[in-house]
Amino acid sequence: MYDFVHRRSWPPSCRGSNAGFGMKVHLINPSNVSFGTAVITPRWLYVLAGATPSSYGDPNLIDETLESLDPLQIQSGDIVGIGIHTGNALRGYEIGRVARSRGAWVAFGGIHATLYPEEAHQLGGAHAVVKGDGDVAWASVLADCRKGSPQKIYEAGQIEAGSFKPARWDLLPRNRYMWASVQTVRGCPKHCSFCSVWRTDGQRPRQRASDAVLEEIVQLRRRGFRFIALADDNFYPVTLTDLLLAERQNNHARLEELKALRAERFELMAGLAQLPADTVFYTQITMEAAEDPEFLAAMKAAHIKGALVGVEAVTPEGLKDVYKDFNFAGESLIERLRAFRRFDIHVLGSFIFGLPSDRPQTFDATAAVADKAELTFAQFVTLTPFPGTVDFARWEKAMENNPTRIDGIPITRHWLIPQARRPKVYSPHPAMSDAELRERTQGVWDKFYSVKSIWKRARCVKTLKARMAFLLISKLYRRMYADTGIATDSARVARSARWARWIAKPCQRLFAGQPMPDLQVPGRTAAAFASPPLQVLQ
Repeated sequence: MYDFVHRRSWPPSCRGSNAGFGMKVHLINPSNVSFGTAVITPRWLYVLAGATPSSYGDPNLIDETLESLDPLQIQSGDIVGIGIHTGNALRGYEIGRVARSRGAWVAFGGIHATLYPEEAHQLGGAHAVVKGDGDVAWASVLADCRKGSPQKIYEAGQIEAGSFKPARWDLLPRNRYMWASVQTVRGCPKHCSFCSVWRTDGQRPRQRASDAVLEEIVQLRRRGFRFIALADDNFYPVTLTDLLLAERQNNHARLEELKALRAERFELMAGLAQLPADTVFYTQITMEAAEDPEFLAAMKAAHIKGALVGVEAVTPEGLKDVYKDFNFAGESLIERLRAFRRFDIHVLGSFIFGLPSDRPQTFDATAAVADKAELTFAQFVTLTPFPGTVDFARWEKAMENNPTRIDGIPITRHWLIPQARRPKVYSPHPAMSDAELRERTQGVWDKFYSVKSIWKRARCVKTLKARMAFLLISKLYRRMYADTGIATDSARVARSARWARWIAKPCQRLFAGQPMPDLQVPGRTAAAFASPPLQVLQ
């Protein structure tokens, strides 16, 4: 592997001042499993398409969650951009080597490449790696490849929201995605131990102007996308507690900054409220929003019908384990989750098992909370140490003297182990084995997504047809994220993928709406975009 990457000569057709003539740009989203139909558009793919100068023509977009790459599409002298996260890094490296062997320039980006740029060079055949946001840097990568002199590393950093590139939604294939995705803010002010976002994207929210967001959303609605994910790190970047703290500290500059961010959120939601009534938005948000009824009311008016809420743990001890003690536990937790439902916002609750304080009874307690809190959907993940997180740094240090290797690869680089041989990785637990954690986690998934439980939750929709659709979608979600997420048996993962592939297409038709080619971007009015008074601070 080392010899292939480091001794191979530059592609002959990429040398010289005329190297860029006729070159094709390919953008690839790697995946080991192709479902034929995907749930949510991989936004980065279409953003980088938008960041590709017109002089290169329309890039060739390959999303392997739909279908696998045909290497024959890549020709000598082409430029191949590959975006990777930890889960698909190994497949991305395989594609990079194939692309380079065909004489193409190879550039990597994404969270994992930002954290491990040298890995992409050593294992993925990279000529260049972009660290950080690629919106602006991508044009430089293309220009340098055209000249035959790409930089090894591009330090793109964290660009301001005004420089975010809009996505090229005109390049979307028809009827292949259930949901579209639009980003309104990057960065998260929290510091959860299991999350890398606050380290890679920063803790300062970089929030887009509402006009730019609405323009993208209208483009998607014109194309028939009725369900749109607001793919943010945290849709609620300013809490009432943040405002109160700034006021108590007499930090007037900070208070005005926070108020401006909050006002921009209300401005965006007022614009969303003017879109067709059958438009449905979904986002990711912290539980603190449950204490902000004005914000929840604005979400309801804006057609934000669902939100992923990171519950993580149902005990105070568990919340301390993940540095999330701003959440609540027990009955207070249930009450706050129910607050979303009072504003007709359906919650996908996210729970983590395998925390140091977890015990066998934690699983039943979590299942009970998920039921009592009237969650519409839930996911139950095992604590996995991902690169860039506090948990990973702690785990990696604890494993310094552990000789465990698979195919010669240390377990602390588990993403480099071939998929068929890759074990599920858990942080060592003081009271339960990996097998027990996996078995008990699967038991909670099975209970929450039993036909009886799903049918009970299906009362949130009105018609029999809608309830049947709810049942179908719930089963699809369980197949795509439970078996493939926690199983160690590759045969079981393959069966779930086949089942999901079969059911995904009819689900896509359920989500699709009629194209609205004449839809206009909502207009701006001072009254519509006014933020409600912050009476809670008085």
